[in-house]
Amino acid sequence: MLTYKNFFDLKNHKFQELFDNTEYVWQGLLNIKNFLKNKLEPNISQFLLKANKKENSLVLSQTIVIYNNDIYTDNFEILETDATKEKLLVKIDDKIINTATVIYEGAIFLDDEIYIGNGTLIEPGALIKGPTYIGNNTEVRQGAYVRGNVIIGDKCVVGHTTEIKSSVMLGESKAGHFAYIGDSILGKVNLGAGTKLANLKLDNSIVKIKIEDTNYDTGLKKFGAILGDGVETGCNSVTTPGTLLSKNVFVYPNTTVRGYHKPDTIIKQDGKTYQLNLKK
Repeated sequence: MLTYKNFFDLKNHKFQELFDNTEYVWQGLLNIKNFLKNKLEPNISQFLLKANKKENSLVLSQTIVIYNNDIYTDNFEILETDATKEKLLVKIDDKIINTATVIYEGAIFLDDEIYIGNGTLIEPGALIKGPTYIGNNTEVRQGAYVRGNVIIGDKCVVGHTTEIKSSVMLGESKAGHFAYIGDSILGKVNLGAGTKLANLKLDNSIVKIKIEDTNYDTGLKKFGAILGDGVETGCNSVTTPGTLLSKNVFVYPNTTVRGYHKPDTIIKQDGKTYQLNLKK
């Protein structure tokens, strides 16, 4: 019930080892730092060195396109910018490609422990700290704050004024608007605007989870939420520290959620859960 397999389909997934030798899904959070230490191959410094007009500047001084490890500062045209649908289209030398990475002028990188994948879009004003891994066909939008110890998979969205730290977006994870993601793991989910995954109790105590008659001591002071594949949260919903939403859980807008919730359920504002009828 509480293993990663109950929340995510990670067969042949590049982040599956985060959960190696774990009993409970939240223990994957403990492996983020080591995963990044052993697997991260930073590439942002070479882009900044070639593109920035001012030496050692943290702010990208011109829009660049990266394709086949070549950096273009001019002679390109950006045609479409829907990266998650593999429609980040760039015209280079009369050839239209959808695997180039685009980093707009004004993006901010606080260190060089950052990897950015192919076909990914970084918009102006996004601020990224390392260590951070950003996969392919992902969007980091204007005003996003990526605070480090972050793994962002393929086809994800870190949206406008969304803040993420010490967390994993496994892939096709969408947080498009005004979200907070702290010490959490997200599968193929969609967060409604204003969703907050709170990660610290008011008294700073260890996060414990009670499921029926069993208490689980996570050993973590900072633990946000685990959102399984298919989870949808309504606008301005909040999860309290240690929330576990299994696959295909829907949360109504303006709802505060806590504890563990079974798959295929709806959580309404009255705090009650209802069976979700999904067409197979």
